[in-house]
Amino acid sequence: EPPRSFLVVALGASAGGLNALQQFFEHLPPDSGMAFVVMMHLAPDYESHLAALLQGFTEMPVQQVNDTIALEPNQVYVAPPNRNLFALGDHLGLAALEEQRSDRAPIDYFFRTLASTLGTRAICVVLSGSGSDGTLGLRHIKEVGGLTVAQDPADAEYDAMPQSAIATGFVELILPA
Repeated sequence: EPPRSFLVVALGASAGGLNALQQFFEHLPPDSGMAFVVMMHLAPDYESHLAALLQGFTEMPVQQVNDTIALEPNQVYVAPPNRNLFALGDHLGLAALEEQRSDRAPIDYFFRTLASTLGTRAICVVLSGSGSDGTLGLRHIKEVGGLTVAQDPADAEYDAMPQSAIATGFVELILPA
């Protein structure tokens, strides 16, 4: 089987992220040929309805990842609230969350695995949120030749995550959601 060559876009968001994700997916054609993975800070002990909410903003199928799954183009994958998501080739898998809440950075974790497994096929987008999750992982994507994007802080409800990413000097594009 020949190697697959579609791009994988990882979107990291936190506070204010749902509005940014809505704007992003509402303006995206359903046949871009890319796979989209949404990482959002969610309370680990609550059921997430993020996949159903995002389904209202796009014609692409949206599903929460609950087991190892193959990535497919023109699909949206959502990380579950109680696990870390990782990329391994053209698959997504799940790992346990870190014990201490202060040690958790699920967006950085996913961006790093995406960089190490897909290299130049990886795209990361840091959207609205508080804190700095995504900043370290974004650097890994940039170092392997992937594309790095941050939401324009003036467009974000909470600008800390995009500001932190931009401050690294590794963001290639700064755009509205």
